[in-house]
Amino acid sequence: MKNNNTNYLENLNENQRKSVINSEGPCLIIAGAGSGKTRVLTTRVVHIIKQKKAWPNQILCVTFTNKAAREMQNRVSKLLYKQTTAIPWLGTFHSISAKILRKHAAAVNLNSNFTIIDRDDQLRLIKNICKVENIDVKKISPQFIIAKIDKWKNKGLYPNKVISRKGDILEKGILNVYKIYQEKILALNACDFGDLILHCVYIFENKKDILNIYSNNFKYILVDEYQDTNFIQSKWLNLLANKYKNICCVGDDDQSIYSWRGAEIKNFLNFDYIYKGAKKIKLEQNYRSTQNILSTASTLISKNQDRLGKDLWTEGENGELVKLNCYKNGKDEAINISDIIEKKLKEKFTYNNIAILVRAIFQTREFEERFLKIGIGYRIIGGTKFYERAEIKDAVAYLRIVYQKKDDLAFERIINTPKRSIGETTIKQISEYSRKNKICLEDASLKMIELEKIKPKAKIGLLQILNLIAKWRKNLISKKYVELMQIILDESGYSAMLKNKKDIESEGRLENLKELLRGMREFSNLENFLEHVSLATSIDQDWEGEKINLMTMHASKGLEFDVVFLPGWEEGLFPHQKSLEEKGDQALEEERRLAYVGITRAKKEAYISFSMNRFYQGDWMDSIASRFIDELPKENIEQNSINQDRIDDFEFNQDINFENEVRSPGWLRLQKKLNEKK
Repeated sequence: MKNNNTNYLENLNENQRKSVINSEGPCLIIAGAGSGKTRVLTTRVVHIIKQKKAWPNQILCVTFTNKAAREMQNRVSKLLYKQTTAIPWLGTFHSISAKILRKHAAAVNLNSNFTIIDRDDQLRLIKNICKVENIDVKKISPQFIIAKIDKWKNKGLYPNKVISRKGDILEKGILNVYKIYQEKILALNACDFGDLILHCVYIFENKKDILNIYSNNFKYILVDEYQDTNFIQSKWLNLLANKYKNICCVGDDDQSIYSWRGAEIKNFLNFDYIYKGAKKIKLEQNYRSTQNILSTASTLISKNQDRLGKDLWTEGENGELVKLNCYKNGKDEAINISDIIEKKLKEKFTYNNIAILVRAIFQTREFEERFLKIGIGYRIIGGTKFYERAEIKDAVAYLRIVYQKKDDLAFERIINTPKRSIGETTIKQISEYSRKNKICLEDASLKMIELEKIKPKAKIGLLQILNLIAKWRKNLISKKYVELMQIILDESGYSAMLKNKKDIESEGRLENLKELLRGMREFSNLENFLEHVSLATSIDQDWEGEKINLMTMHASKGLEFDVVFLPGWEEGLFPHQKSLEEKGDQALEEERRLAYVGITRAKKEAYISFSMNRFYQGDWMDSIASRFIDELPKENIEQNSINQDRIDDFEFNQDINFENEVRSPGWLRLQKKLNEKK
């Protein structure tokens, strides 16, 4: 066996090694795309353990996805020469907050077996509140209300802390819904994703004895993708790191692309203001892409003002120049890109290593139609996730109500699925009785049956499901929960409902339920499984089979491919006009960061393209090249000769002032050329 005292530091470059061994005090690691940040994080954990600076359970590692957490767990285990490693505090902000909250639920008036509701549950709850409060959901959408509530929670605001703008009737109405919503989920013994962190911060700020338990325990805190943190996450970290100050945050300010989710790049840019005396270490050596790809991305992102600055480089080859193409329209773009894949790339790369990254999801339609026509397999990354499929949500809802009778949202979902002659009127009556008497829907149903307030036909169906739920709760004690799930699917009539339909869609749903049963075996108990379902992230996907990857640039973050196509680089689409109108220069910089993310997904070849026309929202729109194309370095770009007649007047101009939407001379000449071609 190798000497395991310091061999974990082998194969690290100089700055990676500095990032690992400088473990004391606050540290910001500015990690460029493909610079080995995960290696640095995991090696830093191993270094702390090997040097006996802390026990494993005194280290807190925070990630943004379950996938990243699993990757870290596996790498740490490998470096420690173990199959598993005792680092219980490794997970996402939400999963770690859920773990803390379950131990101290009483501090926020919850029971430890609280339910974590998802977006679909939130939506149904908000719709119910709107109905009771006579709010027209056609004028104020429930989705908008949820987004506003999420925004308040990301800012650390409970309803009583929100100060609505004077005279803003809309905001005042939404705040009222927020108050009722928060009261309702508390009564349900539930919380949403935002509550997990919000409640923890409340506990830390108001229960110093509880805060001391964790701040004393966590001697070292490591955070991945720090540029994506929002206000409440940053506060959560600050409270936990306050004693030892040994917090190491890794990220890339040039990849901060989630402001629409509440991410605040200022957390990253102001790190040394938040944590005095912080060390800053830059990781600029790239292990993913060729130099031409890196130079293209670095030159483009250098136009941004709000950044700490770095230049990516590689010891590898210069590689192919980045290809720039101009097409007649979106359909022509899809046809030509598919031709490049079939005629040029098919022999060199597998489909799994080719990706098409778009700014807006509508752009995928033409590629999908083209691939279907010529028989190329493709997958949409970021499409409907497994646990969001209707049949999976139904099955999980059955488990939720068996696990916790106060889960009214689960009860509502399964009460008449399959059909049991329990109509909307009956459900509404039960809901009203539940609200008036402040009891859960299940208890309200039993009480109304006892008082003979349910119509005979509905009463039969309601008694049937209530008796089954009671029986399944007893089964939960004596049977394994996976076995219980199969019993529920059979006895509820759900499996029979799908089998009796005898169509392809129902067959697919039955297969999904079989896959659910297989997947459930990976969890030791029902509580762990239900928490996993609640915290499942959108990055978990099915990667089986040879398929071209289609996704938005936002969805591509964290992924890498041999070849990347970046279509639709046109003004109004990219940068996106709506974003520019809403946030101005801040949005322009974020759009440019998105371009940087897109380009740096490519390992060997990158193709950028734009169209003269694009069919959008039922109409053809003339278009001109994105201002970002003017910012690309000429020496790293190859204009495709096939399209030379379309772009021979194209100019690279890197000193243009783009304020007030001034068009560069290159754009104006290109527009004139395109008009002549028409």
